[in-house]
Amino acid sequence: MHPNPAFRHDDRQLFETLIAEVGFGMVFCTTPDGPRVAHVPLLSTGDGAIQFHLARGNALTKHLDGQTALALINGPDGYVSARWYADTKRVPTWNYVALELEGRVRRMDDDGLLAQVEAVTAREEARVLEGKPWTMDKLPDSHKHGLLAAIVGFELEISAWRPTFKLSQNAPADERERVIAGLEQQGALAIAGLMRSLVP
Repeated sequence: MHPNPAFRHDDRQLFETLIAEVGFGMVFCTTPDGPRVAHVPLLSTGDGAIQFHLARGNALTKHLDGQTALALINGPDGYVSARWYADTKRVPTWNYVALELEGRVRRMDDDGLLAQVEAVTAREEARVLEGKPWTMDKLPDSHKHGLLAAIVGFELEISAWRPTFKLSQNAPADERERVIAGLEQQGALAIAGLMRSLVP
């Protein structure tokens, strides 16, 4: 989390939206073999937890149950050129959105894992533009059970939400407008849009 309090945000619904829209993140944990990270699809339960699954052979799988871990969801970002500012004493920076979630992890049972996989699949299939959504029902039972046996589901009970919404809040309004215009010209529309909508 960025140390500047200007870049904090406290809108829990916005955090939930970020998790749902991005849908993917990283889970970090210290293990006896050293620090490890896994890249995972993430699903919010809506009541203060996130769920994810890992391949059974992943280096984190055997260590996560009962441990405190950190999940990270990265939102839009964009390089901010110093040439966009009127103030020649300003330097380049990077605007970005990130959400860190810390909490205790528990291993899920088989029913919970299946529900999680089906929910993630349904969420993502709804975003596919053409055709009928794919579901696990399309798999033969033996194949479905084999695939599910190859992964392990986890739930992280969130004890700390640490958001960073670094959107040039520390710059005057006219300078922010120049940054937004520069980002838009570079094609970084998502971060420019958040600057417009979230910074008064």
